[in-house]
Amino acid sequence: MDQLKAMRVFVRVIDEGSFAGAARALDLAPAVVTRLVADLEEQIGARLINRTTRSLALTEVGANYLERVRQIVNDIDEANAYAFTATEELRGTLRVAGPGPLLMPGVVRLLPEFRRRYPKVELDISVVPPLEAPDENADVTLLVQGLREINGDFVARLLAHSEVVLCATPDYLSARGRPTTPADLAVQDVLVPELPLAPSEWTFCRRDTEGRTAEVVTLAPKRSMLSSDNPALLTSAATCGMGIAATLSLTVADALREGTLERVLPEWHVATYKVYVALPSRKHLPKRTRVFTDFLIEKFGGEPIDPWLAAIGQS
Repeated sequence: MDQLKAMRVFVRVIDEGSFAGAARALDLAPAVVTRLVADLEEQIGARLINRTTRSLALTEVGANYLERVRQIVNDIDEANAYAFTATEELRGTLRVAGPGPLLMPGVVRLLPEFRRRYPKVELDISVVPPLEAPDENADVTLLVQGLREINGDFVARLLAHSEVVLCATPDYLSARGRPTTPADLAVQDVLVPELPLAPSEWTFCRRDTEGRTAEVVTLAPKRSMLSSDNPALLTSAATCGMGIAATLSLTVADALREGTLERVLPEWHVATYKVYVALPSRKHLPKRTRVFTDFLIEKFGGEPIDPWLAAIGQS
């Protein structure tokens, strides 16, 4: 028996003055109302209502029980109303986690507009290493997924794609030569992060004007004298003229736009990463979580394209 439901029915029977009235008010069959009250009486081991063919009256136990049950039901309704308000009202703190290169400046530059739209929502942002599942301490986590498909007991919505691009300073390329084919990388210093899942060989794909694969080249680029497991460090090294960095478009779009870095082999595709906004669950999400998620999708596009390259005309 659902005791809380039975208690609500008992209160409504007294308020309506009859079992039939309670059944109409609750949109239940009269037999269901009668059974629930009887089950409640059996559960507590006491008669609550004296029934006659024309009227009903509370027993002494029933009168005392009604007073307490009514308070319980009211307290539950107030608690539910509070939870609903807390969930629906656009205020409170939203905890966001994600990798630094995506957060800065990709997400941070969007925050002034988000604040104008939702001034009572406070953001607590944590920079975390690249993750494959939502951060357990965050309401929203940004994930950058590479070769493997995203998988897990959580909700993930696509924000955008980000292409792996090769780039170097114009001065470096003027001194060392601008590669025209992937094979030309053999005489260049290539800054590749030493990551567990990073492939030892790269596959370059060039498409024709109709988007069909025209040429595929697989090779292991010559590594630079500088190695690191930190992609941001290697991108910074490329900006200092130490070689050609292989990095995500989202990290170097501004440098490419400003001309600090120059794209190398732009007609060749290397790899595509997917950027997601991930939530631990779809149920009972505060409205601030939903609007922030929708805001990111609106700004990044939510489509399988690279908005960073598109913004600088290099998609």
